[in-house]
Amino acid sequence: LARRGLPVRAVTRSGAGEVPDGVERVAADVGTPEGARRACEGAAVVYHCAQPPYTKWAELFRPMTDAIVAGAAAAGAKLVFADNLYVYGPPDGPMSEDTPQRAQGKKGRVRIELAAALLRAHAEGRLRVTIGRASDYYGPRGITTTVGEHVMKPLLGGKRVRWLGSLDQPHTLNYLEDMARALATLGERAEADGAVWHLPAAEPLTARQFLELLFEEAGRAPKLGVVSRPVIRIGGLFNPLLRELNETLYQFERPFVSDASKFQAAFGPFEPTPHRVAVSRTVEWFRRRYA
Repeated sequence: LARRGLPVRAVTRSGAGEVPDGVERVAADVGTPEGARRACEGAAVVYHCAQPPYTKWAELFRPMTDAIVAGAAAAGAKLVFADNLYVYGPPDGPMSEDTPQRAQGKKGRVRIELAAALLRAHAEGRLRVTIGRASDYYGPRGITTTVGEHVMKPLLGGKRVRWLGSLDQPHTLNYLEDMARALATLGERAEADGAVWHLPAAEPLTARQFLELLFEEAGRAPKLGVVSRPVIRIGGLFNPLLRELNETLYQFERPFVSDASKFQAAFGPFEPTPHRVAVSRTVEWFRRRYA
């Protein structure tokens, strides 16, 4: 958004964080009606990319999103929601916007509820809404994602990287800069309103292929391992985060592929960043972080 010359406000709870030159920083807790209203004031488009702690989705995600909807509506702004693919549950093939929403776990059900509430707010005329869905993402500043610090820190430290589930299942991985470009497009285009869109990504890779690219870029020999379902179940007895991962482990045990052809047909051409280029930028950023 900043590169497109638009006035941009970045909202975090502390008001801190790395942002491009010229971007306004605002401290606000968008989980509260007052904080969300302050964050959205004066905005033309609001990008809802916030989420509560992973273990607190069931309790906190809906109230946070309701507050952001109210804040965006009060500002007369369009709302772009950054969603994921949990709504579909274990897939039988590539996932598109028409894939049945079969999620049974609590986090998947929360995502179904959020998307339904947002689209209902649009249908009722409360505000304009569009939803962009992506798979696991990576890239500079992508710290808490599946391919964030728990991969990059051991990789750059010369240690073994442990992947969830299986190393040999195809998996869509969205690059953060591509996600930003696609979400910005959804914010700009009126024909995106009232609908769900899968965000374009480069071709699916197996975890082994992707991690080998990372090791190659880092100049290190691959050291790979797997965290299996039994290990996660046992660890979950003591670690709440591991206990939550057990619900969505299917994503890493079978092919997990997103189909973004609808986006390409409506807004294309959109050229995703090749994985090799994206990996190079990612390794460079994390190397600076740990320097």
